[in-house]
Amino acid sequence: MSLSVFGNFLDTGPGLWEIVLRMGLTAVFVGIIGIERQMKHKIAGVTTHLMVAFGACGIAILQDSLYNEALAMAPDLMLLNIQANLERQRIIAQVVTGVGFLGAGTILKTSNGISGLTTAATIWLASMIGLCFGMGGYTIGIVLSIFSLVFLTGFRKVLDMTKLQHVKSPSVLGAEVVEK
Repeated sequence: MSLSVFGNFLDTGPGLWEIVLRMGLTAVFVGIIGIERQMKHKIAGVTTHLMVAFGACGIAILQDSLYNEALAMAPDLMLLNIQANLERQRIIAQVVTGVGFLGAGTILKTSNGISGLTTAATIWLASMIGLCFGMGGYTIGIVLSIFSLVFLTGFRKVLDMTKLQHVKSPSVLGAEVVEK
């Protein structure tokens, strides 16, 4: 295993330019969703979405690298009669759970109703897009981003023209105190 300043600490993981590509795609596609939230003056804007997505992308890159390193070690372990259980999905499960908890913090209940559900969902979505790009799933990351943006912006406008109009969120600052 060779170490260099810009090299990967694992022999089997992505190199510097692949990592930059994965993070860059995360920045572009999640950034667009975060900008949409910020333009709507939501509690979590572009920086929150990007920080969540970068964290998810980084942990996915690390998980991918560790998994590939374990695969490379498997033949040597078999010769020593050592059994190894390789589970690539564990990190993903932890990100899904942890970010769900983070998103729940953006949901506010007042006597006027509930607000922040879409923002909570987009924070969770940002982490999923980050995981997709971090694991090298470029196609699914791009398609997921495009579908999300279309339904987050365009589909809502279509609904506003029908009887299925979107219920507007209450004004959080002007909301009444919830009765005790």
